Amino acid sequence: MPELPDITVYIEALEARILRQTLERVRLASPFLLRTIEPPLSAAQGKKVRALRRVGKRIAIGLEDDLWLVLHLMIAGRLHWRERGAKLARKNTPAAFDFSNGSLVLTEAGSQKRASLHVVSGEDNLRALDPGGIDVFKSGLAGFSAALTSANHTLKRALTDPRTFSGIGNAYSDEILHRARLSPVALTQKLSPEEIQRLYDATKATLADWIERLRTEAKGEFPEKVTAFREGMAVHGRYGKPCPTCGAKVQRIRYASNETNYCARCQTGGRLLADRALSRLLREDWPRTLEELEALPRRAMPGSEAS
Repeated sequence: MPELPDITVYIEALEARILRQTLERVRLASPFLLRTIEPPLSAAQGKKVRALRRVGKRIAIGLEDDLWLVLHLMIAGRLHWRERGAKLARKNTPAAFDFSNGSLVLTEAGSQKRASLHVVSGEDNLRALDPGGIDVFKSGLAGFSAALTSANHTLKRALTDPRTFSGIGNAYSDEILHRARLSPVALTQKLSPEEIQRLYDATKATLADWIERLRTEAKGEFPEKVTAFREGMAVHGRYGKPCPTCGAKVQRIRYASNETNYCARCQTGGRLLADRALSRLLREDWPRTLEELEALPRRAMPGSEAS
């Protein structure tokens, strides 16, 4: 699933291409993609793009008359910039958004169609789609700590809960925890102030580093290689490979349809976590599917403002 760094670079690429452009038409090949009926999708056609915004892991395209198109790519959704009116493939291309200077094409690989498009009117309705997690770049240490410890979850769950932190998912949470030298199954309310400081610093540094890496990789072009498994990652997707810090083999914990990667030497004092009891602990602290995690009801979060 594209996470904060990927969404940030997507939005920057879109700003360079569709800001102040007119959306001429929307071609919807899969009715299941559209999750709202009012306002109608046709209301967006003929309107200029006024803003682009990240809402958690969603991309919000703001149009004239305070209308918003909100895309959630989920696991397999990807965006592509094509020539104007580009022909859509029969399979796995649920929509295209045609502008005078090109077409934004949405693809979704696989048979499970999870990507979604919402059409909403006004800031209040746009805000309702935000799960409510804090933006770590806008939060100070106190706000970060308050959000982190608002419930007693494993660190893996806390970092990936969209109601707690905005835009962090499975891939970058692994990288953050490795950088912070913290166990994925450590409980949030048992962390020391020094460990919270490390996690705060690692979260901001990891996300900032990957935003810059992805910008460099795109080289001003539209990002086409959006994936959860990237060359240069320390542990995510690198089970059995050497940790770049210490050389020990990267380990994993499997639970439901998810997997957590970590370095035992760097993060857990050499202790392997992939035993049945610890796997069960992480599994019980994690919804069974990504859809369940994304659909959790919004809650009031302490420390949501910068502090």
